[in-house]
Amino acid sequence: MTHSLTGASTIGEWLDSETGGPLLRGLLAASGSSEDALAPVRGLPLQQLVALSQGQMPQSVIDDLVLRANDGVMPAAPEAASDEPTWAGRFAGKTVVVTGAASGIGRATAARVAREGGRVIATDISADRLAEFAASMPDADIVPVAGDVTTQDSVDAIVEAAGGRIDALANVAGINDDFSPLAETSDAIWERVMAVNVTGPFKLTRAVLPSMLAAGRGSVVNVASEAALRGSASGNAYTTSKHAVIGLTKSAAVMYGPQGIRVNAVAPGGVATGIPFPPNVSAYGQERLGQFHGSIPSVATAEQIAASITFLLSDDGVNINGAVLASDGGWSAQ
Repeated sequence: MTHSLTGASTIGEWLDSETGGPLLRGLLAASGSSEDALAPVRGLPLQQLVALSQGQMPQSVIDDLVLRANDGVMPAAPEAASDEPTWAGRFAGKTVVVTGAASGIGRATAARVAREGGRVIATDISADRLAEFAASMPDADIVPVAGDVTTQDSVDAIVEAAGGRIDALANVAGINDDFSPLAETSDAIWERVMAVNVTGPFKLTRAVLPSMLAAGRGSVVNVASEAALRGSASGNAYTTSKHAVIGLTKSAAVMYGPQGIRVNAVAPGGVATGIPFPPNVSAYGQERLGQFHGSIPSVATAEQIAASITFLLSDDGVNINGAVLASDGGWSAQ
């Protein structure tokens, strides 16, 4: 039985199709690319190209491909029920703070915690996107708190919204750098990347610890990066910041493990979130890092990274403390 190609069909299915292959290769050629560039993402749905393109490929391009592959007819979307995960209820009765919750990995993490019965204090710098996320799950217990986690006022507002009980914290919010090597890194890039990626998690973790210490239990998961494990994944500022996240994680794990608090990190590899880069990306940095990025074995969805984060956040990670879970498709094993 032949199935229609849709946006939910994998990129590999499109490329291997007699109908979809020429269409997708033609699109790539028109943009100056080739199917070799899609090797790490063959297992992802075609729809993910919208996020991966960081705004360069609008939804209309995907819709047009699907129409052309189906003789001008938009096929019916597959039934969602067949792909619906079974939610385990691991966070029932728990309050979990998730930063960066309006998009990408943060949103996927917050959504999974909410579906598993948790009360989510969802925070993000974008009030509009945060409100849209909360509205998308009207039956969930989501408390949106817009703010900048690098500021003490926002940190205080998050803790106040939790109402005295915080069982777990996922420090997901982060920004990339401009791929600049050290000699090219500006003060502005360095200070902003370090503020969001290091100072934010530091301030918020410090603020939630009293509640966890009083309860004698708690779980913190910091999102690091493949850039925390090697020097060839990003620019100087981002790489330094994510190495610092590992130090923050391990120090806290040692200090508070005896008091029932687990602190771990997840180090994602390539993720289809379309995380934006600052303007004026370093030409030298991009060229130099490109030599290593070709070895990325696969690109994950935000939901796949959220599965790793929620595992460590939950009691399923009961005996894990101070660990760095490389959720990178095997990139760090190379």
